[in-house]
Amino acid sequence: MSEATTRLDAALAVPDEHTAVLDMARAFHIEDGHPMDAAAEAAMLASIRGDAAAALAPTYVLRLDGVIVGFFVLSLGYSPEHGGMDAFIDDIYLLPAVRGQGLGREAVSCAVAAARARGVRVMMLEVEKHNDRAYRLYAAMGFVDTQRRLMRRYL
Repeated sequence: MSEATTRLDAALAVPDEHTAVLDMARAFHIEDGHPMDAAAEAAMLASIRGDAAAALAPTYVLRLDGVIVGFFVLSLGYSPEHGGMDAFIDDIYLLPAVRGQGLGREAVSCAVAAARARGVRVMMLEVEKHNDRAYRLYAAMGFVDTQRRLMRRYL
């Protein structure tokens, strides 16, 4: 699922994939300088197990040639300001071994397609101030800087 042809395949994570996703989530949060605590890990697991959390924050795995190489989480909401459903890309991550191949753009496209399929009208995300590379990618893909480093894209 993507806006254009993609090498990545995105699908909802299933319980059997919880270890791979949790390992990547831990790595992502360490890279960004805010390691996961027990509550964050429990919330991540809940979003994979199909608990009520999965309806509000579904987790998707990203596969390249059938191998899990990343994940993203869509936190879903409703905003009268934006005329309906909105989504926040809560986490998006690719393994270091597959970075630098244009897959970041494809991963974001997969997240956009997943949100669009759920009827989302506006997507938002945040990017760490030090992560200029990701910031430029998101801007090039239509996300707008709100001057709070919170970005959105109308769908």
